[in-house]
Amino acid sequence: MPEQKLVIEGIEIGFEGVMNIKEIYKILDDWLNDNNYDKNELVNVEYLRPEGKYIELVLEPNKKVSDYVKNIIKIKAVAKNVKDVEIEQDGKKKKMQEGNLSIMFRGILETDYEGRWEQKATIFFLRVLVDKYIYKFYTDRFESALAKDVREISTQAKSFLNLYKY
Repeated sequence: MPEQKLVIEGIEIGFEGVMNIKEIYKILDDWLNDNNYDKNELVNVEYLRPEGKYIELVLEPNKKVSDYVKNIIKIKAVAKNVKDVEIEQDGKKKKMQEGNLSIMFRGILETDYEGRWEQKATIFFLRVLVDKYIYKFYTDRFESALAKDVREISTQAKSFLNLYKY
């Protein structure tokens, strides 16, 4: 079983107002494609409620950075009280959504994702020693790169949402 280490947590973006949810999804998807992450969509649901739509999206993109280490970014986006609105922008009518949006980001470093070091107890013990003393320098580099990626994608989403404030 692979070992997962939480590298960065607690990055949350909140937004209330007029937005285009499809464009926000596209911004996240483009960033993941540009940075070679394999997208893994766990949840994509939409409920109609009397106060508006409830939309939940959970992504778990991952990127293999070596034969031993894999980066995982967990993204959870929840939109509540979403209503379709039509606004006029530059003389053209656009369909947008109005509501509350919350996006949470977490970065997880997964080691031995193929389970090669877990065949016997002695090999597992050796893996723990190698991780703690020998491979520590490399995993520290991978952790800082993952933290940078999580901050970068969250900044990208936040910057895009700030465009809607007028």
